[in-house]
Amino acid sequence: MNVSLLSIRSLFRPFHSLSRRGFVSFLVLGLLVAIALASCTSGGIGSKPEVKLNLVSFSVTKAAHDQIIPKFVEKWQKERNQKVIFERSYGGSLAQADDVLAGKQEADVVHLALPLDVTRIADAGLIHRGWEERVPRRGVVSQSVAAIVTRAGNPKNIQSWADLAREDVTVLSADPKTSGIAIWQLLALWGSVTQTGGEPAQALDFVRQVYEKIPTLARDAREASNAFFQEGKGDVLVTYENEVILEGRNQPDISYFVPSVNISIDNPVAVVDRNVDKHGTREVAEAFVDFLYSEPAQQEFAKLGYRSVNPFITIATEAKLPPVETLFSSQDLGGWPLISNEFLAKGAIFDQIRGNSPN
Repeated sequence: MNVSLLSIRSLFRPFHSLSRRGFVSFLVLGLLVAIALASCTSGGIGSKPEVKLNLVSFSVTKAAHDQIIPKFVEKWQKERNQKVIFERSYGGSLAQADDVLAGKQEADVVHLALPLDVTRIADAGLIHRGWEERVPRRGVVSQSVAAIVTRAGNPKNIQSWADLAREDVTVLSADPKTSGIAIWQLLALWGSVTQTGGEPAQALDFVRQVYEKIPTLARDAREASNAFFQEGKGDVLVTYENEVILEGRNQPDISYFVPSVNISIDNPVAVVDRNVDKHGTREVAEAFVDFLYSEPAQQEFAKLGYRSVNPFITIATEAKLPPVETLFSSQDLGGWPLISNEFLAKGAIFDQIRGNSPN
């Protein structure tokens, strides 16, 4: 809104008989009103030359965000004439969620490895209930499956999940108490038994055999990958398929396979309502989340080995990825409330398994 000096003067014509002090007071009030009107019509946050957005994510998404964020920044600058400065943090998904809950990281947007992590933040009141209904795909913005990585040439001839329980095979793993991939691995091992006709007791015995031989649990997927690839530890690494594809760019002779019985690894995104309202960043935060579902962003995910949530991109890329014959989800294992209570809670299945471990 254009507010001219003439129009401001016209507002005060009825007050020509006021004292000088009274007239000045009305003049100041009028100027404040004019400034407020101009501010309202300029789009609030959009009137600032730049805005900061705090993104908290799990470790392996950094490569994708490195490609996606500049595209969003360019788009926002072009459309809103405003520079977006991203402050980013990466680490184990559970640990990242804990930091958000504790206020150590005031995330505007979280992109985490597990719907469970976002649900925990929502349960604490930082994210509005029904967050998964506010965006496509119930909040899932990136997807992958589990891959089993072996030493070059697969010298121990590992062919399936069952081989990971062999006495001569040492598996490297992150800790399900801090890492998203570690939970997905735990669920994949369990489901490889129960989703192919096995009983829970058989699954428990199998998973225990695998974890009893794991020397030290890494903090997150990146740390486990570094121990395997750079330090030469272990015979097997279970990780995200996209992580293996990314690592393969540096190690062309990498040996891995995608088990035909596998779990759908679903990574959610959400706006942290309490923080965006505090920071005044809701508009740009929601726009960024929307952009993550867009074709340009999903193409970048696909280039890095993710299984896109955009059906059009999936059709174009699925032939390049190994097929999965039996793909099960967290819902097939009872859903996240049950998984949290029966697998991850204090004294639950994972604690029982590690309690029986010599480590």
